Formats: sequence, structure tokens, C-alpha cells
Amino acid sequence: MEINKLERYWLIAVGITLGAFVAATIVAVTVFGIRLPAPVERIDPQRLDQTIFAKPGVRKIADNRYEAVIVAKSWAFDAGPEAGNPAVLRFPRGSQVTFYVTSKDVMHGFQIEKHTLNLELVPGQVARASANFNRPGTYHIICNHYCGAGHQVMYGVIIVE
Repeated sequence: MEINKLERYWLIAVGITLGAFVAATIVAVTVFGIRLPAPVERIDPQRLDQTIFAKPGVRKIADNRYEAVIVAKSWAFDAGPEAGNPAVLRFPRGSQVTFYVTSKDVMHGFQIEKHTLNLELVPGQVARASANFNRPGTYHIICNHYCGAGHQVMYGVIIVE
């Protein structure tokens, strides 16, 4: 069976394109550490007061390792009374922070600028992801999923000292 010259070129082009996609995926996973977030658990959003989200905030778990428990609700990220509104979280340089985030009411987004951390928050689902803060500076937490009339005022700040 003979393959037409133009068909052969198209098969080669498709093979090269698929190879490039596979190579890009391997580089993204191995070099840049990009992972799909997996849901940690499911909870009842009406009973957050009976879970770890009853007292949101930042907890130090080891040297330069922290856990941040955050509740997204209509137009605010609640990270505990010490964080204020809008939430301001402070970490020392070189910290590894694991975020546990959920939504109390509607779907929200949770994106940290200048990082690959980008979560979609679904009511009743706990999202977990970790980020390393190696450079001092100010990083904004952005709700990147339209959540209603006050969406534009829903943000937080991470200050790395």
C-alpha cells in the first residue's frame, strides 16, 4: 500500500504536534511542578461551624511550614479575626504554606498572583494546595470566578517578609 506524498506530510505534522504536546505536559509536571488539585474532602457548607473552618486562620506546623484555613463567602476571604477584612496573611520568606479553602455560599475562585496556585471553590468541597513563598513582597489573592454583585471587592493580600 502506498501513501500519497501529501498524506505522508500531514501524518508527520500530526505526529510532531502530538509529540510536542506530550513533551510540554512532561515538562510542566516535572520541571514546573504543575499539578491538578485534588479534592481533600466533602463537607456540608451549612455546617462549617462543626469543621476546621469554624476557626479560620494561619497555623504554624513546623519551621517555615504553615497551614492557612480560609472560607470564601460573599465578597470576602475569611482567614480569621487576626487577618481582618480584606484578609492580610503574613509569612516569613522561605515559607511553605498549605491552603485549605472552601466556599460557604456560591462558587468562588482562589488565585494567588505570581504563583501557579489557582483553585475553583465549590460549596461543600475542600480544596487544598501548597505554595512556596521564597521572595519577599506582596501577593494578592484574587477571586477569579464571578460570584455576584460584590465580586470586584473580593480579594486578600499575602505579605512575605
